[in-house]
Amino acid sequence: MDGHAAATDLELLRAHVDGDPHAFAELFRRHRDRLWAVALRTLGDREEAADALQDALLSAHRAAARFRGDSAVTTWLHRIVVNACLDRIRRRQAHPTVPLPDGNRAEDGSGVGGPEPAAPAPDHDTALVVREALAALPLEQRAALVLVDVQGYPVAEVARILGVAEGTVKSRCARGRARLAVLLGHLRPAVAAAPSPRPDPTGLSGDVPAVTPGNPGPAEGVGSRSSRYRRDANQEDT
Repeated sequence: MDGHAAATDLELLRAHVDGDPHAFAELFRRHRDRLWAVALRTLGDREEAADALQDALLSAHRAAARFRGDSAVTTWLHRIVVNACLDRIRRRQAHPTVPLPDGNRAEDGSGVGGPEPAAPAPDHDTALVVREALAALPLEQRAALVLVDVQGYPVAEVARILGVAEGTVKSRCARGRARLAVLLGHLRPAVAAAPSPRPDPTGLSGDVPAVTPGNPGPAEGVGSRSSRYRRDANQEDT
């Protein structure tokens, strides 16, 4: 394990491809906090984020042999995580869930089937408001803002992660900030302008959940759930 700690990301990935059973675990340990933060802040839900991170790591584990080295390993990992998150959001939008009955209405519709719950207190939780505002943004703007404004990645790095031009990242961020300014206009200007990397205005912090890097085995094709996910996981965008 001492050799793993001294190895570069690329050396660890190559060792994994060559059959080292511990190399990928070390690679994940090295980057898990930031990968988890990106997933959590993009999805806004701990369970969804954990599932997306699990899917992404399994995909990366299997697709490692296809990594061409055109970008940093961490960029490649972030790209897979972001795409896994966006795929889950698209599936959720395509198949929205139907809320279950709350149990407070009688079967005859009279509304007297049970005690009426107390009215919720006004929500003054700024973190929750900001989180909901981020969730209301279009996917592309949300992904760019999470990476640039919340996580603090340079625009050039975000462009590589998302596979778009730097100007596109800047444009998405600008449009996203403008929408947030409207959505959060009732808050103090520092919050309404845009979420900042520190302190975390979204309140989406916490320990990284236990996520396994996938079953050890030969690094081969990616069992993705969508064609776009498969394309992004199996090869890098230049």
